[in-house]
Amino acid sequence: MNSFIRRARLGRLASAASLEPALLVVTAAAVTAGGIAWLVGAGGLADLLWGLGTVSAVVPAVGWVWSALRHRHAGVDVIAVLALAGTLAVGEYLAGALIGLMLATGRTLEAAARRRASHDLRALLEHAPRSARRRTENGVRSVPLSEIAVGDLLVVGPGEVVPVDGTVESSAAVLDESVLTGEPLQAERPRGTGVRSGVVNAGRAFELRATATEQDSTYAGIVRLTRQAGAESAPVVRLADRYAAWFLPLSVAVAGLAWLISGSAVRAVAVLVVATPCPLLLAAPVAIVSGLSRASRLGVVVRDGGALENLGRSRTLLLDKTGTLTRGRPRVVDVTAAPGWTPSEVLRLAAAVDQYSPHVLARAITDTARERKLDLPIPADVTEEPGRGATGTVDGHRVAIGRADSGEARPAWAGAVDNRALLDGAAVAWLTVDGKPAGAVLLRDPLRHDAPRTLRHLRSAGIDRVLMLTGDRAEPAREVAAVLGLDDVRAELGPAEKVAAVRAERDRAVTVMVGDGVNDAPALAAADVGVAMGARGSTATSEAADIVLTTDRVDRLADAVTIAVRARRIAVQSALGGMLLSLAAMAAAAAGLLPPAVGALLQEGIDAAVILNALRALRVDRAMRPALTPDTEALIHRFAAEHDDLQDVLEAVRAAADRLSDAPGPQALATVEEAHRLLTERLLPHEDAEEHRLYPALAPALGGPEATATMSRAHAEIERLSHRVATHLHLAHVAGGLAPEQLDDLRSCLYGLNTVLRLHFTQEEESYFSLAP
Repeated sequence: MNSFIRRARLGRLASAASLEPALLVVTAAAVTAGGIAWLVGAGGLADLLWGLGTVSAVVPAVGWVWSALRHRHAGVDVIAVLALAGTLAVGEYLAGALIGLMLATGRTLEAAARRRASHDLRALLEHAPRSARRRTENGVRSVPLSEIAVGDLLVVGPGEVVPVDGTVESSAAVLDESVLTGEPLQAERPRGTGVRSGVVNAGRAFELRATATEQDSTYAGIVRLTRQAGAESAPVVRLADRYAAWFLPLSVAVAGLAWLISGSAVRAVAVLVVATPCPLLLAAPVAIVSGLSRASRLGVVVRDGGALENLGRSRTLLLDKTGTLTRGRPRVVDVTAAPGWTPSEVLRLAAAVDQYSPHVLARAITDTARERKLDLPIPADVTEEPGRGATGTVDGHRVAIGRADSGEARPAWAGAVDNRALLDGAAVAWLTVDGKPAGAVLLRDPLRHDAPRTLRHLRSAGIDRVLMLTGDRAEPAREVAAVLGLDDVRAELGPAEKVAAVRAERDRAVTVMVGDGVNDAPALAAADVGVAMGARGSTATSEAADIVLTTDRVDRLADAVTIAVRARRIAVQSALGGMLLSLAAMAAAAAGLLPPAVGALLQEGIDAAVILNALRALRVDRAMRPALTPDTEALIHRFAAEHDDLQDVLEAVRAAADRLSDAPGPQALATVEEAHRLLTERLLPHEDAEEHRLYPALAPALGGPEATATMSRAHAEIERLSHRVATHLHLAHVAGGLAPEQLDDLRSCLYGLNTVLRLHFTQEEESYFSLAP
C-alpha cells in the first residue's frame, strides 16, 4: 500500500499490533484447556472455557467488522462474527471456540505480513536543505530556507544541495543532477543557466540567483508529488474479501432457509459454523505469507500481502533506465589511440592521472584499468579543475585527461571519435601528453547483463506491456529500448511527467513501476506496485516502494513476479477448493446431518487440507531459474572476469582496422601483428576453454548441448576470422608488406572480428553469465 491515508490508518492501529497474537494465544489456550477438562469428565468446566474462548474472539471480531462497515466494506469476518454469536446463542461453545481459534490464526498471519509496512518519506525530507547561505552587502549569512525570496543571491558550497530553483551567477557550476534525473554523469552549467533545487554541487562554490521560493522549487514539488500520488492509490482489497463478497450472502441465505424450513436455530448455526470461510481466513494468507517468505530468500522484500497479490495480477511494467535497465555507473566501452599510441597506453596514462579524482568518469577509467591489470604509475603535481578534468606528471610527461577545448584544432582521428560518441550516446574523456592529443576514452552507462533475460521471463510470467520512463536523452533511451524489445519509451521526463505516465497506464491495467532514484519516488508511489532497486538506490525510493530488491540484480524482479503469480494461484486454488468443500458441508448441515460441534471439527479437516495446499507456495519453482552446481557457478564467474580482461583485445582489433584505413604502411602492419598476437595468446585460448569447459558444464542445466550450439558456431567463426588474419600477415611477410589487394579483405576481417566478438561476448553475458548469483 502506498497511500499516506492508509499509513495513518496503520499508525492508529499500531497500539493494537499485539492484539492478533494475544487473541491467538487466548483461543488456543481455551480450546486446549477445555479439551483437557472434557477428557477428565468436567463437562461444565469445558463449556465454560470454550465459552470464554468464544467471547474473547467475538469482541475484537465485532470491532473489525464495525471498522470495515464504517468504510462501506463487508469482508470475510462478517460470517465469522455471525457464527460466533450463533454458537453462543445455542450453547455450542466448542464450535465457537474452534471458530475463534481459526479467526485468530488468520488475523495473526495477516498482521505478521502487514507489520512489514513502513512507508514514509523520511529520506526525501532528510535530503532537503533546511537553510541557505544568502549574500548581502554585509557578507554571507545562513538563513532559514523559508526566508529566501525570489531575487536573493545565494552561495552554494562544494557538496551542498542547491536549496531553491535559480540561475547560475558565477562563470559556471558543476552539478550532480542524478537526484532529479537519475543520470550518473555530472553536468556543467554556464552562467545564466537555470538550476533546480535538490541537485548537488559537484565542483567549486558558485553563486545562485533565486528564481523561486522554497515551496515553489523543484524538490519541494517532488515531495508533494509523492504524497499526492500515494494518497490517490486505490486501497488493496484482500483476496479473501473479494471472494467473501458472494460467499457471505450465500451462507446467510442457506442458514436462513435451513432455520425457516426446519424451525431449528441449531441447524442455522451449524450452517454458519461450516460456512465460516476458514479457507479464506487461513489458506489465502498462508499462501501469500509463504510467497513473501520465498521472495525474501531471494533478496526481494515485499511490504505486505496486498502488494504481493497485486504483483501477481500485474500486466503493465514501467521501468526507469539508469540503475534499473542499465548499471547506473559509467563504464569504459572503448579506448581510441592516436597514431603512435596503443589503447592500453592511453588507458594506463588516463587512469594514472585519474587515480585521485572523485569524478564518476575518473572512477570508471581507473576501475577499468585495474580490471585489465594495468600497472598504474604514481602521478606527481596532480591538479583538477571541476568540469574540465585532471592534469599531472606521469613518467616525466605532462598528462591531462578530461574535456577538450572546443577551439583547438582537432586531428582526423579525433573527428571519428566524436562521431562514434554521438552514435553510441557516449561521453568522451580526451587524453593529451605534453599538450598533444594521444587518445580518447569513451564511456557510457552499459546495459545490465541480466536485463534481456529478465524481460523475457517477465513477459512469460504474464506482463503484457513494458515501457521505459527516463529522464535521459531520447537517443540512448531508444537504443536501450530497441535492444530489449520494449513496447514504448518516453525520454527526458521529470518526476511530474513520470507520475502522469504511471497514472495513464494504471487506467488500463494493474501497473508496476521500477526505479532507483529520488526522482522515481513519486512514480513508485503512484503505481499499483512500486519496486525500488534498494541495493544502490535512494533510501527515499525504497521508502516509497511496496517492494525493495535488496540485491543489485534486476532479474530478481522476474523471480518476484513468478513467485507472486504462483502464490496467488495457490491461494485461489486453496480458497476455491475449501469453499466448495464448505458448500457441501453447508448442504449437509442444512439437512440436519451435521451438528455444530461436528461441523466445526469437519471444518478443521477442510482447513488442514487447504493449508497444506497453500504451503506449496514455499517450495522452489525449479522452472524459475536453472539449477547450477557450485563448480558451474565458479566457471561462470571465471569467464565473466576474463571478458573484462579481454576488452583491450577487442579494442586492439578495432584499432588495427582503423589504422589500416588511415595509413596502410609498416606501422599499420605492426598494429595488425600486435592484434593478432593478442588474439592468439589470450582470446583464442579463452574461447577454447569456454567451448570445452563452460559449455559442457552448462548443458545439463540448460537442457542439453543444443542450448549452446549457436554459441559454439560463433566460436568457429571467431577462429575462422583469426586464421584469415594470420594468412594475410603471412602473405605480407612473404611480399615484404601489405599488397593493395589485401587491404579491403583484411580490414573487413578485422572489423568483422570485432563485431562478432562484441556480439558474442554480449550474448554469453546475457544468456549464461547472468544465471550465476
